[in-house]
This record gives sequence, structure tokens and C-alpha cells, in this order.
Amino acid sequence: MLEELKKQVYEANMELPRRGLITYTWGNVSGIDRESGYFVIKPSGVDYDKLTPDDMVVMDLEGNKIEGDLKPSSDTPTHLELYKKYPDIGGIVHTHSPEATSWAQAGRDIPLYGTTHADYFFGPIPCARSLTPEEIDEAYETNTGKVIIETLETRGINPVYTPGVLCTNHGPFTWGKDAAEAVHNAVVLEEVAKMATRTELINPKVQPAPDCIRDKHFFRKHGANAYYGQN
Repeated sequence: MLEELKKQVYEANMELPRRGLITYTWGNVSGIDRESGYFVIKPSGVDYDKLTPDDMVVMDLEGNKIEGDLKPSSDTPTHLELYKKYPDIGGIVHTHSPEATSWAQAGRDIPLYGTTHADYFFGPIPCARSLTPEEIDEAYETNTGKVIIETLETRGINPVYTPGVLCTNHGPFTWGKDAAEAVHNAVVLEEVAKMATRTELINPKVQPAPDCIRDKHFFRKHGANAYYGQN
């Protein structure tokens, strides 16, 4: 199972440069095997051109390295916090993709302006608060995960319905049922961020789409009564 998971996580990581979501080594993907409690993540700072499935690092939910010759991604503690909190999350992605990161650097939620957004995210994509100097100094990556969780919990956001967050002054994190879906959501988030920027440029007074549009488009693809696509 772990060898297959390493292959899946490797392939998901390789989608990031293919989809234009990363520059150099500015990103990482992980995926978890809930039965064993182990997750697999990209090694820190390794060039994508040199990456292989065998380079993937296996971790447990206590933060111990189980397998791998290389150091895991420096963002591993953030992934760890999300996996511990939300059992429905099976894969996590972090990038510095330019459109989404621009909203993160602006410290703004991405409003739901249209149906493309609503097909994947049930409401605005939230931007977490800034970390305090103490949170940055003490355990930066762990506290990044905790602030993401704080954002979802305090706003009453279901992480399955809104599979992504922006971290102020940092960038986006997305997730899904597995590593591949987490990457898919990262691609969508980048496109939605681009559309939102252009929408506000065209009409600075634009208002979010009505809730009836949000509900119709989200629930035709998600939930018990979904009807989009083939059965």
C-alpha cells in the first residue's frame, strides 16, 4: 500500500509544474493512508526534474519519519495538523501559485462571483488571519496548520465543501479525498482567483453571486442529490 501511495503522491507532485502552479521547488503534495496512519510527502527542496517515487518521504501522525533518505517538506507540520483534525482529508497541496497567492498577500477572501467558483467551493475561499510574532517564532509551520483550522472552525466552514484556504502573506493550501483531487482543487483555486481579479478590474463595484446560484451549482455536483456528470 505504501509503495502505491508513494507513486500516487509522486504523480500528484509532478502535476504541479505541468499545471503551472509552481516555480522551482515552491510547492508540495502529500497523501495519507488512513488505515496505517502514515502519510507520504515530497522531500524538502528537491528539484522536480530530479524527483522520483523513491524520494517520497513516509511520516506518521506523530511527526516521525518512517521511511525515506531525505528530509520531508518543511511544510510537513502544516499537513500533519490538517490530517489529525479532519479525517475526511486524504491529500493536501501547498503552492505559491501567483493568482491565489496575490489574494493571500492582499489578506482577502476570494468572493464567490460566479458558477465556476460555486462548482467547487461553497462560498468565499477564506483567508486566514496573520500569525502573531510568537506563533511564527515558536512553531511556524505547525501554527500555520492551526490557524487554517481556526479559520474553518470559527467561520463554521465545512472543509469538504470548501477544500481550500489562503494563508495571509503566504499562499494557498488545498485538499481533497486523495492527492490527485487536492491538486485538482489547487488548479481550480488558481483559476477562480484569476477570474475574481479580472472581475473586480472590469467592475470594481461587483457584488457576489446570489446564494441561489451558489446552492444550485454546488449541490448539482456534490451531495446526495447531485446530478452533474454520468452515473
